[in-house]
Amino acid sequence: MKPGKVLPAAITIFGAKGDLTRRKLIPALYNLYTADHLPAQFIIYCVDYLAVDESEFKKELLEGIDEFSRNGKADRNKWEVFAAHISYIQGDFVKAETYVSLKNKIKNFEGIVQIRGVRMFYFAVAPRFIEVIADALYVRKLCNRDTLDRIVVEKPFGSDLDSAKKLNRYLNKRFKEKQIYHIDHYLGKEMVQNIMAFRFANYVFEPLWNKKYIDHIQISVAEEVSVGKRGGYYDSSGALRDMIQNHLFQLLCIIAMDCPREYEAEAIRDAKVKVLKNVRPFTNQSVFKDVVRGQYTAGVINGKPQVGYKEEGQVAKDSVTETFVAAKLSIDSERWKGVPFFLRTGKSMPRQSSVIMIQFKDSPHKIFKDDIMPNQLIISIQPELEIGLMFEAKEPGLHMKLLPVEMDFMYKEEYKQSLPEAYEALLLDVLEGDATQFMRDDQIEAAWKVVMPILDAWKKSPKRQLIPYEAGSWGPKASDTLLKPYAKEWFRLPVRLADDQAANSNLAAHAPQEG
Repeated sequence: MKPGKVLPAAITIFGAKGDLTRRKLIPALYNLYTADHLPAQFIIYCVDYLAVDESEFKKELLEGIDEFSRNGKADRNKWEVFAAHISYIQGDFVKAETYVSLKNKIKNFEGIVQIRGVRMFYFAVAPRFIEVIADALYVRKLCNRDTLDRIVVEKPFGSDLDSAKKLNRYLNKRFKEKQIYHIDHYLGKEMVQNIMAFRFANYVFEPLWNKKYIDHIQISVAEEVSVGKRGGYYDSSGALRDMIQNHLFQLLCIIAMDCPREYEAEAIRDAKVKVLKNVRPFTNQSVFKDVVRGQYTAGVINGKPQVGYKEEGQVAKDSVTETFVAAKLSIDSERWKGVPFFLRTGKSMPRQSSVIMIQFKDSPHKIFKDDIMPNQLIISIQPELEIGLMFEAKEPGLHMKLLPVEMDFMYKEEYKQSLPEAYEALLLDVLEGDATQFMRDDQIEAAWKVVMPILDAWKKSPKRQLIPYEAGSWGPKASDTLLKPYAKEWFRLPVRLADDQAANSNLAAHAPQEG
């Protein structure tokens, strides 16, 4: 997209002094700018309650780009031009004068460009400020054109089903549904977006994508990082809320959804909601049978000592918050009835890894003497972007001896250009009014309905089956037992993939702190 082909944009970031703005949002907007994806006329208003010198603030943003941008250090000439579009507004989110000042500045910008353009309001704030800011935007008529104005709300979106419903009602009374963008950065990842293309544009796979041919599916997101400085937030959240209810359920929906009627936002979101509504509800009994939770203790990760979760800052010494969850889900749909889905996530694990493993059923042809490994389709989201197919082949030689081999598609070998970060893709979608990669309110509520029986069971029995696991391990052994009889242990990416990334010491440091 070339400058001038889209309407001017007034972009507002609430919570501009926060980590998300420095690490993700400004680097993403800068990369969009240098790649000619932003409109020719745009302004970025950075709002926070701290009184800071604007030049010092911009210096901090530049340091964030230099440290976290996929393209490395910013071009100083391009940065100077980009920075001229940034304006800092010191203001308390709960005070009316903050929004009066913001509205005057936006009106002034639109007066200069002589057109009413797109307004985007990004809520990079703590959950307690969402309703405050939303109401102020509504009352001050800052976000009142449903075709032009959009709000972007970060997770966590509610802390349970009731709070999510309450927040949805609150926002829906003030804005049209198409104005509200519930962002999950996982949906902006290149490989995650590629799953739909892989499934629905290649007829060789889609006819096999069902209970007749698939034995089971594993979705695993392992985090090398501990809770670090996020103890205050994490201790009231835990892995189920922080990762399963959003990120892993997003992957589940894309893997399990039926083909939408067309590649269009509402059709795709309809198909995703249908998946969650078909997840078999947990009972109190099935929670303690089909869900494993753990909490990391002191250990060693990559040669460095790691304290236990209860020794982390701002974590209660008697905390029963889970830092690991593995769960077995059933989807009672015509496509998937009888196929188990296994989801796993945890912190302080040996390495960063996000992978989906689809295991097909055994071959019905038993003519070979060798043990035959079932075919596996492996979709790696990180550390590598890769799709691999494991299949049996004849080993070279004079006799019929089989061995498993892998056929690979790797992004870094196929495409030489730097791939856009998730936030670049999602911010551009918001500016263009494309909600395809964003959650709808009914999908959020459907996800909460799935996890609520688990949360309720844990609340009633807070210490029951909370299993300690050593930092630097792959979690409680009980999570492997959960897989039986379908597998002996969780699929792990080959070590070579981790080795390729080992030299990049920034991997863990650059892991999104939002979870």
